[in-house]
Amino acid sequence: MPVRTSEAVWQGDLPTGHGTMKVGKGAYEGAYSFPSRFENGDGTNPEELIAAAHAGCYSMALSNGLAQAGHTPTRVHTTARVHFERDPAGGFHIPKIELHTEAEVPGLDDTGFQEQAEAAKKGCPISKLLTGAEIVLNARLVG
Repeated sequence: MPVRTSEAVWQGDLPTGHGTMKVGKGAYEGAYSFPSRFENGDGTNPEELIAAAHAGCYSMALSNGLAQAGHTPTRVHTTARVHFERDPAGGFHIPKIELHTEAEVPGLDDTGFQEQAEAAKKGCPISKLLTGAEIVLNARLVG
């Protein structure tokens, strides 16, 4: 299996410094800073990239599970909300990630969909990686 690589460069101190992050082969490259991470400034931050990775991984895992169960989805859309908060013990942490997914799956009832949605949450490699955070799933069958 391939090894995936991304990179980041940071210049300066934490509050006034700035940096760039580059994903893989350059499909995404963007700026990040103290304001983009701890406030609402322009640019991205590590938590948004974690959210993107989790949403993408989960959507693929759910689609695969549904297809293997004989219910190929027309569409799976997932939004991941990464909660980045002050840690009472000091510093910061990610206590929770919410996955909100909607899927169009012809011929599948909600009970079957919820079973597949939970299995995908447990089986998604990014979910497995992020076990230090509570991962909350909100799955909705549409169409």
